[in-house]
Parts: sequence; C-alpha cells; structure tokens
Amino acid sequence: MTLTDLPVSAPAAPPSSGPRPAHRPPHPADHLTPERLDAAQRHLVTKALSELAHERLLAPALDRTTGAGDASPQDERAYTVALDAPSGARTVYRFRARRLALEHWAIDRASLTREVDGRAVPLDVLDLVLELQPLLRIPDDLLALYLEELSSTLASAAYRRAHGGPTSAELLDAGLATVEQAMTEGHPSFVANNGRIGYGVSEHDAYAPEAGRPVRLVWLAVRRAVSHVATGAGLTEDALYRHELDESTRERFTDHLHGLGLDPADYRYLPVHPWQWEHRVAVTFAPDVARRDLVLLGESDDVYRAQQSVRTFLNVDRPDRHYVKTAVAIQNMGFLRGLSPAYMRATPAINDWVADLVDTDPELVACGVRVLRERASIGYTGDVYHRTPRPNAHRKMLAALWREQPFAFLAPGQRATTMAALLHRDASGDAYATAAVRASGLDPADWLRAYLRVYLRPLVHCLRAHDLAFMPHGENVLIVWQDHVPVGALLKDIGEEVAVLSRRPLPPDVERVRAVVDDDEKALAIFTDVFDGVLRHLAAILVTDGVLAEDTFWGVVAETIDAHHADHPDLPSGVDLRAPRFAHSCLNRLQLRNTLQMVDLADQSSSLIYAGTLANPVARDGGA
Repeated sequence: MTLTDLPVSAPAAPPSSGPRPAHRPPHPADHLTPERLDAAQRHLVTKALSELAHERLLAPALDRTTGAGDASPQDERAYTVALDAPSGARTVYRFRARRLALEHWAIDRASLTREVDGRAVPLDVLDLVLELQPLLRIPDDLLALYLEELSSTLASAAYRRAHGGPTSAELLDAGLATVEQAMTEGHPSFVANNGRIGYGVSEHDAYAPEAGRPVRLVWLAVRRAVSHVATGAGLTEDALYRHELDESTRERFTDHLHGLGLDPADYRYLPVHPWQWEHRVAVTFAPDVARRDLVLLGESDDVYRAQQSVRTFLNVDRPDRHYVKTAVAIQNMGFLRGLSPAYMRATPAINDWVADLVDTDPELVACGVRVLRERASIGYTGDVYHRTPRPNAHRKMLAALWREQPFAFLAPGQRATTMAALLHRDASGDAYATAAVRASGLDPADWLRAYLRVYLRPLVHCLRAHDLAFMPHGENVLIVWQDHVPVGALLKDIGEEVAVLSRRPLPPDVERVRAVVDDDEKALAIFTDVFDGVLRHLAAILVTDGVLAEDTFWGVVAETIDAHHADHPDLPSGVDLRAPRFAHSCLNRLQLRNTLQMVDLADQSSSLIYAGTLANPVARDGGA
C-alpha cells in the first residue's frame, strides 16, 4: 500500500523505499572494491596535490635526478613532494606535470607514485592529509570530520565507477537529467567535494544525483500562523499550489486534514526531502509534529530527480513544473545544507529584481543570458530553535523554494546542460568540452569565443555596468546549446549567492544582497569565481587535450574583455580586469580552517583567505 492509497481518516505513514530483494544484504555496498577504491584514491590524491600546490600549501620541487630541469617551461616535467613525519618517516610523491597559467598544476595521474622510506606504497588521500597536517593546520577538533568528508568523497567516486555512465560523446545529445546524473567531479577546486555526511549507503543510492533514482518528495502541511510564503510578481500562493500539485493531490491533502479534525484553511504546503523527514522532522521537530503545527500529508505524485546541488530536484513527470529546492541537514563541502526561512522571505523579490535588470539590459539580451527565477519560498518558524538567543543551524531545517525550470527558455533545436559538463571527463578520460568543440565543426578559438560571449561577457557587463556579481560556478549556470555551440546561459541560485557591490539604490526587499567593497575586490568576482574557479580548469582540459594552445585560450579571454570595453567605453566602473596581478583567494584553505562552516554568509568578504597574489593571464603586459 502506498501513501496515496491510505484512507483519508488514517494518519499518513512515513515514506518507504519499498521491499528489498531477499537475496541481497540489507544495505549493499558492492561498489566498495579494492580496484574501484584504488582508482578513486589515485584521482583524489592527484587532485589534492594539484589544488594544494595551487593554493601554495605545498611546493613541488623539480626532480633533478630525471634531467627534467632542462625541459622547456611548456613541457611536462618531473616533480617531487617530500614530507617528513614527526615519527621520522619520509614520504615522497613523484609525478609528471605541466605548470599552466594561474599556477595550475596539470598532473599526469598515471605517473603519480608514493614512497615511504624508499618503499613503494599505495596512494591514500587520508594518509596524505595526515602527512600534510603540519602544513594544513586543520583544527584538531575538526580533523576527523574532514577525513570523513574525504572518505565519503572516495565512496561516491567508487559508486560512480561501479555504475558506469555515458561517454562524453554520448552526453553531447543527452537530456538535462542524464547529463546531471553523469557528472563525476563535483566542485573542480575543492578536494573534499562530496561529503554528504549523514547519508547512509542506501540513502546515497536513493538520493545522490549520480544514482539517478526517482524520488518522491514528502509534503507537509504547516500551520499558517507559524510559517510564511513569499511569491514573486504575478504569482499567488494558491496559484503556486495549483501549478505544482494536481487537483486530486490537493483534494487528498484537504481530505487528510479534515480526517484529523483540522481546518485546511489553517495550513499551507511545504515540500520536504525524504531524508529530512526521516532524520530531522519526525525526530528533531517531534513536538511540532505532535501538536500538529506540522502534519505529514504523504509523498508527491510526481517523480523528481536530484540535481548536482543535491538538495534541488527536477520534476521528471511534469517538466513544466518548477525545480524544488529543499533543506537537507547533511554536512557537505563546508556547510550544513539547510535553507534559512529568514533568507527565503526576500528570495522571490531579489530574483524578480535581478531578472528584470537582466531582461531589460540590451547587452545581456544580446548575449543570450537569462535568469531562472526563484518564484516562491516557504519557511517554518514555529519551532523552539527560532526562540533561542542565537541563530543556529536548526533554524534552517524547514524551508523550501520553487525555481523556474529551463525548458521554457529553449528554442526548437536547443538543449540545456549544467555548465559543470565543460569540466567533465568520462571514465575513459575523454572530456565533454573537447568532444563539443570537435562536434561543433568550428575552429576551437571560435567555439571558445561563442562560450565566452554567453558566459564571461555577461558577467563582466553585470559587474561593470551594475556592480552586480553572481556565484557562477558550474552548478549555478546552465549552458544553452545549438549544434554543440553555446548560444545562451541561464543563471540560477540567485537568492543566496547574488551580490550588489556598491551603494547604488536598491528596493528595500533587495537590500539584503548589498555588500559594498572596493574596485579591487569587485574584480575578484571575475578573477576568483570565473578565471580561477572555472576557466583555469577549462584551459587545462583544452590545452592538455591539444585542442588549443594556452596563449590562444587566454588571448580569446582578453579579446572578450577588450571587446566589451570597446562597446561600452563610457561605463564609470573602476574595475580593471587586465591588471597585472590579483589577490589569490583560496577555497580549500577556507574548508580546512572550518569544515563545518567555511564562511559567514552574512559577511562573506571578511571570511576569505588569501595566499598572496596571482599573475593575471590576461594582463596587458603579460603578468608579473
């Protein structure tokens, strides 16, 4: 019997994943094999050495015994990293790598070896962190949690290897949901990027985006007196429910409340992640459920699939319906993945303001950039945690939002994918970006120009013309494709991650996103988040695959910036994106300092950690 079959007078039962086959262990972990773990370790140790060297936490030295010191700067060279443990043991890592712009280390994964006191030993990222602990300085009370996040990242990588996936060539014509499921890397710069602390092995198989399982969200009725809904322009709460829920579902919800002797007019509807119901709502909020401020209504009739952001779901059965972003109190990549009801109040208004700005700016329209608006939000505040003296993570466990889906923005013959695909390599090491360039039939430099026109140029314009900055990493941008050429971009996750960096006038509801900084720090919205966070990795792929020379890649980036300046010579912005150097903001250092909360979301600027400066690859004089 499913939840939808229950008589309306009976209390709804908690969601169930269904019976398990009798011949299998209750919580299978078949993906955890020596071979898959070895492959995951090699990938993650390679990434750790590359990114920690990039952040200047370690300094690989040329291996002079190989004669690599005579090589050209553009050639692959042999390097070593030697570490001395307090016990006296000496560990040496050896590898071949190319050093690219922005101090990027393109390490040949197959060449990587590890020796302890001269004896070859297996690669192990957990051992690496312990070996590096004197340099990393992870707080002792948080070290175990960071190691746990790495272990979970390894488990996720092994799971992906066990379940396979489409090749990069096959992904070129795949749908949005298929591409989302196939992504393997997570955030390209963070080492521990798939922590998901709180998911059990069966829950990972049920809810992780790489699993691609159908998910039915859990719906709660929440008492109106202790909750709020905010909607965007032209949308009402009733219209929202009519759009997102079939009439039969709404009638079922109403009948269930009547069956409990409750007045449906006293309630509104909140979608909840199934994990959140099981582990948090029915336990952490037990009094709220018992006094029927929260009422379990049952599972959604529609089937959803988790997206790369883990807590966001795409409606599979009804693609015309919104994405749903839920709170899920798992620890992942430096944050507990909740949603703040307080932040949710202003989210639709912020999204409307940003979308109106984008839609009415001729430059942005010409670039093909749009905003996927977060159209509505809901938050529950009737719990005891909202009455404590200080804010806490428990206040972020019962909220949700509805975001526009991309399909209405696509013309015939167009498709959309997560921009994370541009940094994806499949199980054979083949890159999606390389496959797209070759399938497009364009000269690689022209393909790059097309991509930068829909990605970099709009971001430069928003910064210089409007003092507006986004968090435009791969998961927050969808690329619109036609014939394997980028023709547009859809920006998302606006409410939590957009910022206005000046004192320009703002509507009262939008004031929360103001973060006034000087011109040098404004420029970091491009230097850190775009150059270092995205283009550094894309350049490494295209350069090492032989698609483009490195100077050609960054030459097209410079050309894109200069073309925007030439087209808009009168903009008063003092942001200089062709400056010789810029501050080196380090993401892993943030996570290592505090694995529980990397930054203060209310004051992100003061939370940043810098490691000197980086030479700008598009500097007018070539950097310094």
